[in-house]
Amino acid sequence: MPTRKATSTSTIIPTWELESQIVDQGAQWIIGIDEVGRGCLAGPVTLGAAAFRADHIGSDTIPQGLKDSKLLTAKRRESLIDPVKQWADAINVGSSSNNEIDEWGISYCLGIAALRALYKIEHFLIENDREHFMPRTRVAVILDGPHDYISPVIGTFESPDIPIIPRVYTLVKGDQKCASVAAASVYAKVHRDTFMSHLAQENPQWLAYGWDKNKGYGSAQHRQAIKDFGTTEYHRVSWNLT
Repeated sequence: MPTRKATSTSTIIPTWELESQIVDQGAQWIIGIDEVGRGCLAGPVTLGAAAFRADHIGSDTIPQGLKDSKLLTAKRRESLIDPVKQWADAINVGSSSNNEIDEWGISYCLGIAALRALYKIEHFLIENDREHFMPRTRVAVILDGPHDYISPVIGTFESPDIPIIPRVYTLVKGDQKCASVAAASVYAKVHRDTFMSHLAQENPQWLAYGWDKNKGYGSAQHRQAIKDFGTTEYHRVSWNLT
């Protein structure tokens, strides 16, 4: 009996399939959201958010080469930033700092960072596209992963007061399958990587941690530097760092 070949993740191209289904259910805006830096030892967790009006969903203008950021080289991700910014109706990021992660826990901080991104997106659209984005506009969020970490933190302490509460959809590997989430993934990854690289360049006393290369993840070099020199003000000290 013939065997079925597994599909390589490198060949997966995001589409509008889920976004189109949600628009058919009445959504007027789709916002794809993805996180980067969740498992890092240092630095913030950052959530990207990319918004698209319903009548843009299904277009054939998806930037060539757009994929989940983890499947792209750093150079390719950076080359996609301008096309993605021109393509999305709005795009931004929200972050939670390492100190917030230590105080509140990573799950809560994911939700807060997502709401911070949504706050920026919604206020931008209210100010710049009032014809299409109004108080009763129906907004849907596609969140990469199996869990909705946004809804539980709405209205809690430190959560920004977003103008429109979205309906949240979750999808495992959404960053590979959904065009809106892939855009958010690339934007968030480049934004956070740039932040960590700047930290490394501006603080040569922390050169041993290798943030210009590992971006705060737990590489062997990073963990050894923590053993040798201790932590910095950007480390998540509540985590097992070594």
